[in-house]
Amino acid sequence: MTAKRVITGAENLLNNEKRYVDGKRVGLLTNPTGRTGDLQSVIDLCAQMESCELTALFACEHGIRGEKQAGIRFEDERDEQWDIPVYSLYGERKKPTAEMLGEVDAVLFDIQDLGLRFYTYLSTLIYTMEACAENGKELIVLDRPNPLGGERCEGGLLTPGMESMVGAWAMPIRTGLTIGEFARLVNDGLPKKCDLVVVPLENWNRAMDYTDTGLPWILPSPNIPTLDTARVYPGTCFFEGTRLSEGRGTTKPFEQIGAPWVDAERLAKALEANQLPGVRFCPVYFTPTFSKHQGELCAGVQLFVTDKESFRPVETGLHLLREVMRLHPDHFEWLPPRAEGGRPFIDLLTGSTRVKTELGEPGGLEQIVEEWNTEALEWQNNSRTYWIYT
Repeated sequence: MTAKRVITGAENLLNNEKRYVDGKRVGLLTNPTGRTGDLQSVIDLCAQMESCELTALFACEHGIRGEKQAGIRFEDERDEQWDIPVYSLYGERKKPTAEMLGEVDAVLFDIQDLGLRFYTYLSTLIYTMEACAENGKELIVLDRPNPLGGERCEGGLLTPGMESMVGAWAMPIRTGLTIGEFARLVNDGLPKKCDLVVVPLENWNRAMDYTDTGLPWILPSPNIPTLDTARVYPGTCFFEGTRLSEGRGTTKPFEQIGAPWVDAERLAKALEANQLPGVRFCPVYFTPTFSKHQGELCAGVQLFVTDKESFRPVETGLHLLREVMRLHPDHFEWLPPRAEGGRPFIDLLTGSTRVKTELGEPGGLEQIVEEWNTEALEWQNNSRTYWIYT
């Protein structure tokens, strides 16, 4: 652990409330990760601030208290404790409306994200920035660490036409930015900029592992229970676009993948033969209690990160997909589009049609990785302008 604990943007706001929110009516967009380093609720602390009035809460995927599973839509409600509206940004509307912002001068955004394109909190941030710009409201982003660090980016850029809730900006899968830095970058690219303020972290640097921050790990969503999960998720999330289980409904979501028809021993041996950096694979058997293959015995592999510095989760996810496709061509399937005329979910997750159409071809994986690495490096070089921390 570092000598000094990382101070979050939320804590900096609370210590300097007159500087940021004096005399303002504020709305707070948050979730269960909105807590201070000593586990106090940012909702409660904001409601008790003397220099401003908390008039509304905004909830993204999983709900204001983290009570909803992935993909569950929900509508507006009222917070019983503080008797203020809770506006849903994961129901019929993904973007705050003028009516929602009617009693708000500034929106506070305090959510621990994972620094990943397909983690929907970044999309919610983008839509909220647009709404604030359109309605003349200030947006105050309370910065939090990037759990995967700020030194590496991975994955290709989202291609035009692939925009969705799991990808709302032309960015790589792994951004290498804090959420505050990302907001600065997006704001510079919006047709109409919002009045953006980023309340910075203290004592954080780009090389820092989350375990060194001194901050508690609070589940950012129901199926990211640990930092180990977060480390592999950028690659194993691809399996959400297939008929294999990504481990939902088990105690190791995203750390293990499988299906009733997988040959676990053979798959683990094939993956081990690739000698991918920083990761090992072990045969595993599990029975999901919900989601895909609920109640069925699945065979597959579990990932063990042995060196987080050299481990490349996105590239590893592509290798996982390719080996399953190669070993089980008669069983492997991509999930179809969720709606008629829509795009397959794997295309939305990966940001293009390339993985679905090219991964199984000779040399396809190698070509995708090479081009994705080039795009990620270009993104990293261009995004340095928006860095707050070194």
